[in-house]
Amino acid sequence: MEDYNYTYENDLEYGDYEELKASSEQTNPIHIVSVVVYIIIFVLGVIGNGTVIWVTAFKSKRTVNSVWLLNLAVADFVFVLFLPFYIDYILRDFHWSFGVVMCKMNSFVSVMNMFASVLFLTVLSVDRYVSLVHLNWSQRHRTVAGAWLVCACVWVAAAILSCPALVFRDIMRLHDKVVCFSNFHTHDQHKAAVRHITIVVIRTSVGFLLPFTAICVTGVLLSTKVKTSRGSVRVSSFSKMVTAVILAFFLCWAPFHVFSLMELTIHSSTYLLKLLRDGFPLATSLGFFNSCMNPLLYMLLGKKVRTILKRACLNLTKSSLRELSQSISATEVESVPGNPQDSGAEVILASSTL
Repeated sequence: MEDYNYTYENDLEYGDYEELKASSEQTNPIHIVSVVVYIIIFVLGVIGNGTVIWVTAFKSKRTVNSVWLLNLAVADFVFVLFLPFYIDYILRDFHWSFGVVMCKMNSFVSVMNMFASVLFLTVLSVDRYVSLVHLNWSQRHRTVAGAWLVCACVWVAAAILSCPALVFRDIMRLHDKVVCFSNFHTHDQHKAAVRHITIVVIRTSVGFLLPFTAICVTGVLLSTKVKTSRGSVRVSSFSKMVTAVILAFFLCWAPFHVFSLMELTIHSSTYLLKLLRDGFPLATSLGFFNSCMNPLLYMLLGKKVRTILKRACLNLTKSSLRELSQSISATEVESVPGNPQDSGAEVILASSTL
C-alpha cells in the first residue's frame, strides 16, 4: 500500500527505489517513527479488536448493530495481524524477506481493510438513517440475516477492489536487497502511468470520496429530520458512537488520499518529491492508526459495549477467584495429617472445631 513517489524506469516505483537508496545511506527518522507507531497500532489493535470480536460474537445478543461492529472489528483485526511484516520490512531497511506471495498478500490485506472499513461505515451510516427516520420499513425489513447478507456483499466488493495488489505487487532484487514493489508489467512509461493513475483514482473515489459523500448526505438528512421532528426522532448513544467512528476514519485516511493524488504529478513534476517522501510514511501511519481507534471509541461512547465488557470482566474475575479459592482449599486438605480416606468435609469440620 505504500506505493508512493513513483517513476517507471525498470518498472520500479520511485518510492520503492528512493526509500531503498535513502536507507542505504542513513536511517530516516521518519521511518523510525513509523515503526514505533506500527508497534503501538499492533498491540492496541490486537487487544482492542480482539475484545470487540469477543464481546459482539460471544457475549452480546446478536443484533443488526452488533453484526456491523463485528465485521468492522474483524477487518481491523485481520489487518493488524499483518503489521509485523511492515515492521520487519522497515527495520531491515526495506529488504523484503517473505517472498512474493506474502508481498502480494500483505498489500492486498491492507487495501482490503481500507475498502471494507469505509464500506461498512457507509452501511452503518445509511442503516442509522433508515432505522431512525423510516421506522416502519426498518421494523419489517431490517433483520440480522439481511445484515449478514449485506456484510457478505461488502467483503466481496472489498476483495474485488483490492485485486490490483495481487496482480501488480511483486518482488525484485536491487543491489543487495529485495524490494516489494508495484510491478506494472510494462516498459512503456505511459502505460505504467495510466495503470497507476487508474488504481489511485479508483482507490480514492471508491475508498474515500463516494463513501464520504454518501455519509455526509445521510448525516445532513438525519440532522434535518431530528431538528424538524420535535423530539419524535431521538439519537441514541449508538448513533453518536457511529458518528465518532466515521469522523475518525475520514480524519485518519484523508491525508493518505491527499498524498496519493499528489503523487500522480510526479511523472511531470519533481518539486513534490521530498514532501511526498517525508510525508507519505506519516500519512500511511495515520491511516493505519484508525484500525486501533475504533475499539477505543466503542468503549468510550458505546454504553452497551461498556456494560457487556464490565460484566464479562466481572464474571471472569469471579471465576478466577473461585478457582483460586478451590485450589487453596484443596491444598489445605492435602496438608492435613490423618487418615487419607477421610473426606474433605470431615477434615474441614474437624479443623473448625479445634
